[in-house]
Amino acid sequence: MPSKPEHYLPLSTADNGAVDADTSIYGSNIQHPRQAPGRGRRLRIGIWVSLALLISVGFWGYGYRPIRCSSAFRPNSDLQNAAPTVPSLGLKKKIQQGWGPYSPYFPSAKYSTPPVNCDIIQVNLLQRHGARYPTAKASEDIQKSVKKLRKAKHHKHKSVKFLENYKWNLGQDDLVPFGAAQSFEAGWVHFKRYEHLIDEGNLPFVRASGADRVIMSALNWTAGFAAANKQVYTPKLSVIISETANDTLDNAMCPACERSVVDADAWRAKFTVPIEHRLKKTLPGVKLSPSDITNIMSLCAFETVAYEEPSPFCGMFTTHEFQSYEHDEGLKKYYYTGYGNEFGRVQGVGYVNELLARLTGTPVDDHTQTNSTLDLSPETFPLNRTFYADFSHDNTMVAIYGALGLFPQKQAPSNSKIEHHRTWRMSRLVPFSSRMTTEKLQCNVPGGTKDFVRILVNDVVQPLGFCGAGDDGLCELEAFVASQAYARGGGGGDWEKCGTVLQ
Repeated sequence: MPSKPEHYLPLSTADNGAVDADTSIYGSNIQHPRQAPGRGRRLRIGIWVSLALLISVGFWGYGYRPIRCSSAFRPNSDLQNAAPTVPSLGLKKKIQQGWGPYSPYFPSAKYSTPPVNCDIIQVNLLQRHGARYPTAKASEDIQKSVKKLRKAKHHKHKSVKFLENYKWNLGQDDLVPFGAAQSFEAGWVHFKRYEHLIDEGNLPFVRASGADRVIMSALNWTAGFAAANKQVYTPKLSVIISETANDTLDNAMCPACERSVVDADAWRAKFTVPIEHRLKKTLPGVKLSPSDITNIMSLCAFETVAYEEPSPFCGMFTTHEFQSYEHDEGLKKYYYTGYGNEFGRVQGVGYVNELLARLTGTPVDDHTQTNSTLDLSPETFPLNRTFYADFSHDNTMVAIYGALGLFPQKQAPSNSKIEHHRTWRMSRLVPFSSRMTTEKLQCNVPGGTKDFVRILVNDVVQPLGFCGAGDDGLCELEAFVASQAYARGGGGGDWEKCGTVLQ
């Protein structure tokens, strides 16, 4: 494995100047990143430095500093007309889409403009942080599984020979340069798509949950947004919400919600059998559990997004096996914050009620995850903006999808086979830098105008049948609000069953 490239890396919120002085930080326990092991210097630097150097000093207010960049990323020379390009990872798209929630963002459809008689008058963006290192717990588990591989009697087969000299160089939890690039590009794209909503008095109102990778994703997004308009409109990260307090952008307030792994374990035990048999032949003496195999499969994704080139672990598995891995990840999400857990979708209720408040221009009415101090203040929860951008996590977004009624499942995903036409696919729902966009539209109708809503997930217009939407995905605003009875009712009693929660 090559050493980590000299590249731009996301600044930590622990660095001075990483968060703008005007940002409101709520709660005292904002998370800070850990140093990546094996490095002689702290890995940092928050944004696409080449872009900052080429555009203007407007970036520096966000706390970014330049360092030498490698050839892994070369920004477009014509920044005025072309969007920045996220680095290529050098693997087939089918393989990358087999990584489930660790897949890179890709638009699942071409963006569909609204009907000609409609104008978008408000946008509500919910976006996951960009690609990251594995979490601390996942890092520990993956390294244990890799150690088992290295204990083989020999590593003669070409697909595993790299293990002889393999060294672990990944960090933990933090955004990687590729993830910073994803968020920057998203900001650029969103300005170009919705620039008619933006002027000096109408800049995006931006919030982030308090994890470092989420904060840095929000900052990279604001920088990309500003770069797309040559620094004329420079939104700020206005609110950071601590993940140790009430937070609608993090799913940590329902102690009764436990991960159910029975179905995922059943599927994992089934699909890993032929992989285990094959690896026994190439790695004599190695004994691997089903979880060891999925740990190693995840390392393919984590190293690839970290190094921006294919990890050698990817070559140990087939495209079909990665599809099986994605199904495994989907089962875990379904039974954690998805429809398969009694306390899954209730953890998205708070955000939905905030969304309804913005769409209707009325105060938030919620008694679940919302922070009433923040949501009652026009400084920290304004109701008069045309563009709102919130940055969150994958598990939280799955809960929000459920609270809204998106991606309904007639039956639980199979734990014995892959259903290729399923809609519950994590590479399409919550890849790194995934996004849900709720557009409010004003449409000409007989006798005047009327407000409508449509929702896109990774650019796919969602079929909102629950509020009477047609093929265009448009629901009348009143019908959409009425359809959200579960959220408006505080989760139908589910919240009260969650147990002691933070206040």
